[in-house]
Amino acid sequence: MSQYSDEELDAAREAAQKAVETATSWDYSAGETKIADKLREGLDAAGVSVDADEFTRLVSEIDAITEDEGSGPPTVRAATPS
Repeated sequence: MSQYSDEELDAAREAAQKAVETATSWDYSAGETKIADKLREGLDAAGVSVDADEFTRLVSEIDAITEDEGSGPPTVRAATPS
């Protein structure tokens, strides 16, 4: 059983998604290091976290937008309050 309610997890996922959208719109052509920094900054500001695998996936998918600018930001699968 999770230590967080479904509502808390949904709110965390929404906040993380907003951080992803901000990092995506900021400058997805900046490279993975700068994307990771911007995403981490957004997650910290929102008070949420994602696990390491999810973070790596999000950064990679944001970076991949340079190859397919028609695609939207990646979707956060799971996040928790920090």
